[in-house]
Amino acid sequence: MPDGSEEDYVDYVSARIPALRRLAYLLTSDPHRADDLVQQTITTLYVKWRRARAADNLDAYVRTMLVRTYVDEKRLAWARVRLFREMPEPPPIEDGGSEDRQVVRAALRRVPRRQQAVLVLRFFYDLTVEDVATTLGCSTGTVKSQTSRGLATLRRLLGERDLAAFSAAK
Repeated sequence: MPDGSEEDYVDYVSARIPALRRLAYLLTSDPHRADDLVQQTITTLYVKWRRARAADNLDAYVRTMLVRTYVDEKRLAWARVRLFREMPEPPPIEDGGSEDRQVVRAALRRVPRRQQAVLVLRFFYDLTVEDVATTLGCSTGTVKSQTSRGLATLRRLLGERDLAAFSAAK
């Protein structure tokens, strides 16, 4: 980038890394995968910097890139590779009540990716249905149905945990 836009890119990315890592961590629940996701996003941003810089809302543009990269990641061949013969036991959930962050994060990890992305964008980032639809490149009806299904799945997963704790207490 001979026109000095590389400096603009470096300034922008340096300022936005914490917010991008926070979003990526909320989506992946794994700091290492979150870092990989951010790295992939800022690499793509570098390649598309001239076009991205012209966007009306650069932060929304980059957030969209990150979320779409996360959602599309599952389609890649390497995402199906498993390093274990059998899936390891899930980590034990500490009994801290259904409001405990770890419980909610563990349940959120079990929600399908697209629903997970919708829930994070709607309830953590407090985006409107229209903004989430724009970010994910889908209709508002799809966002509403994904929100409904994601919340139903979370309720079911959190309910399973409560039932298991109740059965163990008997």
